[in-house]
Amino acid sequence: MGENKVTSVKWGILGTGWIARKFADDLAFVENAECLAVGSRSIESASRFAQAHGVTRAYGSYEELVQDPDIDVIYVATPHPFHKENTLTTLRAGKAVLCEKPFTVNSTELEEMIKLAREKKLFLMEAMWTRFLPPIVKVREWIKSGRIGEVQLVKAEFGFKTEWAPEHRLLNLELGGGALLDTGIYPVSFASMIFGAAPEKMSSTSRIGTTGVDEQFSLLLDYGGGRSALLSGAVSLGLTNDAYIHGTEGYIHIPSFLNAKTATLHADGAEAEVFTDHRESAGYNFEAEAAGQYLREGLLESPVIPLDESLNIMKLLDEVRAQWGLKYPFE
Repeated sequence: MGENKVTSVKWGILGTGWIARKFADDLAFVENAECLAVGSRSIESASRFAQAHGVTRAYGSYEELVQDPDIDVIYVATPHPFHKENTLTTLRAGKAVLCEKPFTVNSTELEEMIKLAREKKLFLMEAMWTRFLPPIVKVREWIKSGRIGEVQLVKAEFGFKTEWAPEHRLLNLELGGGALLDTGIYPVSFASMIFGAAPEKMSSTSRIGTTGVDEQFSLLLDYGGGRSALLSGAVSLGLTNDAYIHGTEGYIHIPSFLNAKTATLHADGAEAEVFTDHRESAGYNFEAEAAGQYLREGLLESPVIPLDESLNIMKLLDEVRAQWGLKYPFE
């Protein structure tokens, strides 16, 4: 897609769950973007979604959605065990894809998706919305300009205590449940963003619950040269959900980093500097705006979260699960 071919970006949303609703609402905050169509496995669900979110077209199947000739890009908002199938269906129809995180269940699935996108020269991106939030953009600027010196340690965690419901996707092994892929993708991706490379070594621990999923975990990633990341995630334990980046000349604190609204720079010898985002949206508009800009520029992937980085992250998650002996029944 060249710059002159895409002006106002027309979106299709594949799926009608909670995250799809959030994304549709936030598209209202994006200039030159329109939520044109939604697809579900039933026309009733698609129609209810369309009516609730001001979407023009509703389709009772994913196949009908991806065949709509007026759609520029499709946001895949289904649970992660279905990302591969839904993304491949969309790519085969010639549509660009923004796929919700985690990109896939394992690296083999993601390799297949990347291969097809590159063969067909179509845009593909993981919807790691955190990276596009203004406080996180500011954090990258602080680090790049050397405000805290050389980064040595990253600490990040995301966890909450979910109600006991064995059939819920978070606790259901058949649905790829567990903390690592659901909450863990955030701290792991955050560390990857900061250090910009795959870790040289990894050690981990987890608590496997009665349903067979990892209910909580901790990781220690070694990036060489004494640089490390301490990461945790949980679906059965409430955590602070904060992130800290420690450098040789100060540190950065990001409360609730995954949906960050503030970030504080503590540079040695200086007063604390606070960056605050007063957004009215939930924050999904920033990744949508970025994806639209990439399409207008004719890019096939995001420079902020490149496909090879997403693949390295998924390979790391595979390695972690292998340490635990955790495999999903459908793999």
